[in-house]
Amino acid sequence: MNKSRYTKVAVIIMVILFVAISVLSCSTHVHSGPSGNSSQSSNKKIPPGQAKKMSGSKSAKAYAPGQQKKQ
Repeated sequence: MNKSRYTKVAVIIMVILFVAISVLSCSTHVHSGPSGNSSQSSNKKIPPGQAKKMSGSKSAKAYAPGQQKKQ
């Protein structure tokens, strides 16, 4: 009788250890895009229409290279 009791306890402990190790070994990785959404701050050139969409403005004129005033 005692042997089966120890076997049940051992099985329960093994199941708990398996679940604990499974949960602890899980990890997630979050990848974020480049910081800064304005076209002037990044080195990559994006089309004026895409810059307009990212900023939320109604016109792409401010983002088009031919429409900007020279300083």
